Amino acid sequence: MLARDGVGGLTTREVARKADTSTPAVYELFGDKAGLVREIFLEGFRRLRRRFDRLDETQDPRADLERVIDSLRAFVRENPVLAEVMFSRPFADFDPGPSGLEAGAAVRRFVVGRVRRCLDASVLAGDATDIAHVVFSLTQGLAATEAAGWLGTSRASVNRRWNLAIRAVLDGLR
Repeated sequence: MLARDGVGGLTTREVARKADTSTPAVYELFGDKAGLVREIFLEGFRRLRRRFDRLDETQDPRADLERVIDSLRAFVRENPVLAEVMFSRPFADFDPGPSGLEAGAAVRRFVVGRVRRCLDASVLAGDATDIAHVVFSLTQGLAATEAAGWLGTSRASVNRRWNLAIRAVLDGLR
């Protein structure tokens, strides 16, 4: 529903209809619409973490970090509305709560770990958490810009701009 109708189309009534159940059943399971959104938010971070967990570590920490960036890019491209729920919080009445914050933290710890490997190998210099936030934010912003069609009109131009941005940031953090 999110992919098809966007955040504006997400209602408990429509979720119930699509699940072939009653609206009270949805409320009983999730508590309220914010509870439903919280579960979507959590599922998004679980999916992203599973994607990251499939990335093998190699002897090249920078290449490993670049694979994390590519993986996040693909995740946002494949799940733009889910990424919007996870990173932009478009629902005014939604608070991720402790479980949501932990789900986001698990993803953040993974990225910080990959950055830390780069620091240990003297491929990057600086604070691991700061660098992870910069890399993650840059990737998320580029992915959103790409999804909106504002990064270029051809695959080659989009990829060239991605490579330019990532290379500039990672080279600059040496």
